[in-house]
Amino acid sequence: MSSVEKRSISIRGHRTSFSLEKPFFDELARIATDREMSLAALVAEIDETRARDTNLSSALRVFVLESVKRG
Repeated sequence: MSSVEKRSISIRGHRTSFSLEKPFFDELARIATDREMSLAALVAEIDETRARDTNLSSALRVFVLESVKRG
């Protein structure tokens, strides 16, 4: 099992952090590359659309899972 790593990123002019296991982070980075956008831009997009009662790390994991399931 991959350990959780905390990462910091700037989105919309402010610093925020999230914690993801390496496989989730790697897949998130791949999705950003495939979409020809920065990782920060993708995280900002996910952050804007997540429910306010969902933390960012959870929203990122669900986004990655849904992307993988869509193929």
